[in-house]
Amino acid sequence: MEKTPLQWKNFVETFEVVLHGGGEHARVVLDCLLDQGIKVKGIFDPKFNGTLFGIPQLGPYAPDKFREASAVIAIGDNSTRKKAAEQTQHGFTTVIHKSSLVSSRAKIGAGSMILHRTVVQAQSDVGEHVIVNTGAQIDHDCKIGDFVHIGPGAVLCGTVQVGEGALIGAAAVVLPGVKVGKWAVIGAGSVVTSDVEPGAVVYGNPAKPK
Repeated sequence: MEKTPLQWKNFVETFEVVLHGGGEHARVVLDCLLDQGIKVKGIFDPKFNGTLFGIPQLGPYAPDKFREASAVIAIGDNSTRKKAAEQTQHGFTTVIHKSSLVSSRAKIGAGSMILHRTVVQAQSDVGEHVIVNTGAQIDHDCKIGDFVHIGPGAVLCGTVQVGEGALIGAAAVVLPGVKVGKWAVIGAGSVVTSDVEPGAVVYGNPAKPK
């Protein structure tokens, strides 16, 4: 279910969440949820047990547990997050940290995570299960495909298009109008001045294929 900033308060008051994935990225997502008073019922991940920030870690994903809750795929790796989303039978919700600035005229897809001090400007369309990581900026009229990860401090200038599963590294800058293909990787700190082919790995200033 998509939520605009104006609806977020109601979401906090009326919804419960489970996390699918309990690793390092889950710590950030869980912190974001708990910081806003959202009730997290549990964390599914076969590699962990015990508790994380006081929330029970429940082992492998169990579709029959907490059916009333919505899920977030709290996994940083894009391909792994996609596989987990395909296996998850709970409905999905978005995570939008209270310190982020999200235009009421932007669209955020189900399952996406808009984390601390991020910016999403007007007319941008963020797909499903996208991570917009700490301090990243998405300017106006950008289109972000499903399962993208935009790294900490990255900047997407206006009208940028990013295909499914692409990774935009930390502090990378993508100039206006550039298209980044599906499952491409942009190296940290790169400046992308021209279109990037699907599956390509580019880095540098200007960014070039590895």
